Amino acid sequence: MDDADRYDLGLRTRRSVLGDGYVDRALARRTDFNSEFQDLITRYAWGEIWTRPGLDQRTRRLLVLAMTVALGRQEEFKLHLRAAIEHGVAKDEIKEVLLQAAIYCGVPAANTAFHLAEEVFAASPGSKDT
Repeated sequence: MDDADRYDLGLRTRRSVLGDGYVDRALARRTDFNSEFQDLITRYAWGEIWTRPGLDQRTRRLLVLAMTVALGRQEEFKLHLRAAIEHGVAKDEIKEVLLQAAIYCGVPAANTAFHLAEEVFAASPGSKDT
């Protein structure tokens, strides 16, 4: 697969994971300064890693939630949490990820994530209780 094919696959994957609206806004904010970065993440994060056959997208979603908690990337956590909810990940599954994160990432990180999750749940009518 060449870079153009990887970009096209990555863009389709990015849209399927995060939604057209988010991706359209991100691409509309491209500048001379950040366009190569947008290209890089589309080709490699979305076209190379998210499309690998070793894990399904549900598992990747849960892993990203845990990793963004660990790294304290609150905006990315909320972005991926909204996307997870829209794709059927249940509150109970998210709660389990955050409880696990409390042990491995620290209670303060999980505490913040629980607060952020409650904000996202309140704004997401599609979030399931189980």
